[in-house]
Amino acid sequence: MANNPLGVHALVWTGGWTPADAELAISSSKQAGFDLIEIPALDPATVDVVDTKARLAAHGMKSSFTLGLAVDSDINSEDLAMVDRGRKTLMDALEVARGTGATYLGGVIFGAITKYPAPTTEKARRNSAMVIKELAQEAAKDNISIGLEFVNRYESNLLNTVSQTLEYMDIVDEPNVVVHADVYHMNIEENGFRNPLLLCGDRLGYVHIGESHRGYLGTGTINFDEVFGALVDMNYQGPITFESFSSAVVDRHLSTALAVWRNLWSDGMDLAVSARSYIEAGLKDAEETRGSR
Repeated sequence: MANNPLGVHALVWTGGWTPADAELAISSSKQAGFDLIEIPALDPATVDVVDTKARLAAHGMKSSFTLGLAVDSDINSEDLAMVDRGRKTLMDALEVARGTGATYLGGVIFGAITKYPAPTTEKARRNSAMVIKELAQEAAKDNISIGLEFVNRYESNLLNTVSQTLEYMDIVDEPNVVVHADVYHMNIEENGFRNPLLLCGDRLGYVHIGESHRGYLGTGTINFDEVFGALVDMNYQGPITFESFSSAVVDRHLSTALAVWRNLWSDGMDLAVSARSYIEAGLKDAEETRGSR
């Protein structure tokens, strides 16, 4: 049987990260049966590192951190002042991950989450890769992996597919930089799931599972049999994290950037328990299918 760490995004539980928010999110993730909670670090200054680390330890939970850069701190830019602001945000987020004992920092960290008005430029791409290389080198000191979450064309003009991400990783050329695959975005940009996932090989380091409408798994159009089959066949052993957004839980930074306008669910616990069962069953079925070949 697959034995991947199963995670859940904190926005299933809460839109902030006060000590009370952290307690709710961490304890609820544990109660729902997850191994890991993914904590957004869009504003690293809002994360109380000591408090978060203590609460994770008290509940026996692991953590990962993700973020997407804002428009005014876009490292996928020719504006060096903007690039410097993005570098600072990423380094601050790394300090938060380091301080809480996390071993993963990822997300849309190669540029801003926004609908760009034009394609990227070679100079902007080089600036982005330069910062990610610096971030990865710093992260390597504490065995922290840096994940690149390629996203759809409405949220980035730089990395939309696996192949683009692998090419960018070759430019960065740091061994602790990994592919962060999100099936919600792959459903928009890729020709299926199996071949792109297999193309990642051992460079795949983190997987987001989410439905096509970001609601309950199995109620949209994602071909999860293909997703889980590919992950099992490639012996992927990394985290698989459930991500879903609803207007029932609002983060002031992320909700607008991701156009979270509709209430797709209101009961985070019911959603999370359902998602964990769905992922576990999907992996089990894929294992059994492979075993019967």
